Amino acid sequence: MSDNRDVLARIKSDLDGFVGHPVRIKAHKGRRRVVEREGTLEKTYPSLFVVKLGPDQQNRRVTFTYADILTETVELTVLDDRGAERLAFRAG
Repeated sequence: MSDNRDVLARIKSDLDGFVGHPVRIKAHKGRRRVVEREGTLEKTYPSLFVVKLGPDQQNRRVTFTYADILTETVELTVLDDRGAERLAFRAG
């Protein structure tokens, strides 16, 4: 149990440095449904993080937990200014 907490804390601390950066979210919604969205990593909290989606998504905000990354329900990729992959957060 302690190992998972350490991993979750590491994921959070890694994401803290990318607040304000563009990201791509790939969320597995079950039954082979996968949703991909791009937005900005807006804020990190102790248990979750917030991504503000772009204007084409009515500037909505979506939240995910760090455990979503750990369980591979969500893949988060930090993008550079040109939209190229800079850093990917995946379990493993």
